[in-house]
Amino acid sequence: MDIQFISKYLPMYVEAARLTVFIAFIGILFSVLLGFICSLIRYIKIPILHKIVDIYIELSRNTPLLIQLFFLYFGLPKIGIRLSSESCAIAGLVFLGGSYMAEAFRSGLESIPNIQRESGLSIGLTKMQVFLYIILPQAVTVSIPAFSANVIFLIKETSVFSAVALADLMYVAKDLIGLYYKTDEALLMLVMAYLVILLPVSIIFTLIERKMRYAGFGNQSSF
Repeated sequence: MDIQFISKYLPMYVEAARLTVFIAFIGILFSVLLGFICSLIRYIKIPILHKIVDIYIELSRNTPLLIQLFFLYFGLPKIGIRLSSESCAIAGLVFLGGSYMAEAFRSGLESIPNIQRESGLSIGLTKMQVFLYIILPQAVTVSIPAFSANVIFLIKETSVFSAVALADLMYVAKDLIGLYYKTDEALLMLVMAYLVILLPVSIIFTLIERKMRYAGFGNQSSF
């Protein structure tokens, strides 16, 4: 193991990690927003939009992120639309992540017994109040395990961004391997970088789940 090589090129991994985290943060943020909107459309069952959302989710979940990135980076220029590597990465992550987040939120919403909605309406609450104060808090709590798994999954999916010439962690690792044939050192730094990024995220979500469980959130007791 060449320690001198690792110390020399570690700053490159730090910069690549910053870019990876930034892209992941923006992509996941908009994924959550898109997923929540899609889950609401499916929950309310708006006729035309419901079908469009169903098609989007099936298309997104059944095509690899790599293919989606190729379409954005190499396909769109054929019709005059050119996106930077960063824009393609964010758009691809949002397109993929939105469908997974939509399914996570949908499962949370559908897990709430209908009797809770009926009980809320029976005591004079409006449909909006029932949704905001009764359905939504419990649904979000139920969705947290799936939500946290999706966040970790999407961060790991950033490893394919190098395919569209984005200088992320995988790009740096492949570049160093190709130039210096230091496969062990390059891959070790790559693994450690993803551990540094993902381990705190996993711990934070675990603590959140435990806190909500001990606080009694998610207990779907009726009125």
